[in-house]
Amino acid sequence: MRTLAKKPLQVYLRPEQLAALRALAERRGVSLAELVRQGVDRLLADLPVEEDPLWDIVGLFDSGVGDLAEKHDEYLAQLIDEENR
Repeated sequence: MRTLAKKPLQVYLRPEQLAALRALAERRGVSLAELVRQGVDRLLADLPVEEDPLWDIVGLFDSGVGDLAEKHDEYLAQLIDEENR
């Protein structure tokens, strides 16, 4: 299984924010970067569907497959099998 590369991001925090995040990361036994990634994941997971930035790409492409919505899992599994050969 491939892992996606991470991209750097520079963020300016107030001193008290940074101190609180460092303390929380230490308590949870994770890096500061991992804690921030987890926070971003939670924020994005809580977005209503209509606010999800990925929602804008729906319908941009024509797959040429009439039953893609119903059988997307089958098509995806087929592609993964072909890629792993």
